[in-house]
Amino acid sequence: MNRFESFLNKFDENDWLKAINELLPIMHEVDRDATQIWFRFYPLTLFKYLQSAEDKAAAIQKFVMQGNYELKNQIDSSHKFLYGHRFWMEVKTAILERAESFENSGSEFEAKIIAKLVADKLKVNESLLVGITHVGLMTLTQVGLENFKSSPGKTEKPTGLLKKSPEQIVKERAKDDSQGLLGFLKTINKQWTVRYDESKDNGKFKLMDDEEIASGAARDQSQNWLAQDARCGEGVIPVECRSAACGTCWVGILGGAEKLSDVATRERKQMKIFGYNQGDAPKPLLRLACQARANGKVSIVIPPWNGVFGKKIYGNVEEIELEPATTSAAKLRETIANAIDNN
Repeated sequence: MNRFESFLNKFDENDWLKAINELLPIMHEVDRDATQIWFRFYPLTLFKYLQSAEDKAAAIQKFVMQGNYELKNQIDSSHKFLYGHRFWMEVKTAILERAESFENSGSEFEAKIIAKLVADKLKVNESLLVGITHVGLMTLTQVGLENFKSSPGKTEKPTGLLKKSPEQIVKERAKDDSQGLLGFLKTINKQWTVRYDESKDNGKFKLMDDEEIASGAARDQSQNWLAQDARCGEGVIPVECRSAACGTCWVGILGGAEKLSDVATRERKQMKIFGYNQGDAPKPLLRLACQARANGKVSIVIPPWNGVFGKKIYGNVEEIELEPATTSAAKLRETIANAIDNN
């Protein structure tokens, strides 16, 4: 571990999140929520626990972890839902240069320093680089310098909504679907778009007004979702239940959080059990798709993994309540309950 890695490792998860909050004013709106979501998709506290576990495989099994949860396997792709992802090659190079030249002093705002260097080189607005640079520094922290250095750093050309300008993307996320000439008279049969992949023109599905996101996703059988992700037995969003009992359907809200139903007591409680850092806002950036009902168009991002680690990692669960549900998830819920009881 070189001096720059040692410096970054001085900060815990709360330090990183605090730095994000202080960087938000100089971060372009297009990546403000996306950056906060990314850091909650890859929590440092969970990573450190698994790294220090005497038996990592047993810990992963105990936390019922499914999917692609390690950053070392997705160094160049985990952040593809950020607008700043298109600058990844240059940001990665700048981080490596900083790592090699770093001496003994640094700032928790290294992202701002590095982002400015890249912005000056590329002749782009610094605000578009702050988020992806902060993400890059956390990626380095979790994967190590050698793994970070060995990744190709290549990205694909932006497509779909992400090929538009930052301002156009922000505007599109805020806009609602037209309901026709007399749409304002409709009280039923309104339909809203849920965009689940902004990099694809067809990365979206429809749902009815006040319908849960997971329910609408399950009706979209346009692709073989199971072949793409072993967790996706019903639709593009992984679902093992419809009662907030399994934690597989958590999603990040890139746009339209205000158009979703408020977080109910059960969702709030279960998110703590699962370990997902939802926060206390009534309409937060992390939701369970089986609980969040939409009253307008929303844009989401689906994390590539899920687990149950809240009590052991954060100690934030006072009572355990996993309601039964008549779905094929019975075995998974039993495993989850056992995992929680044994933590």
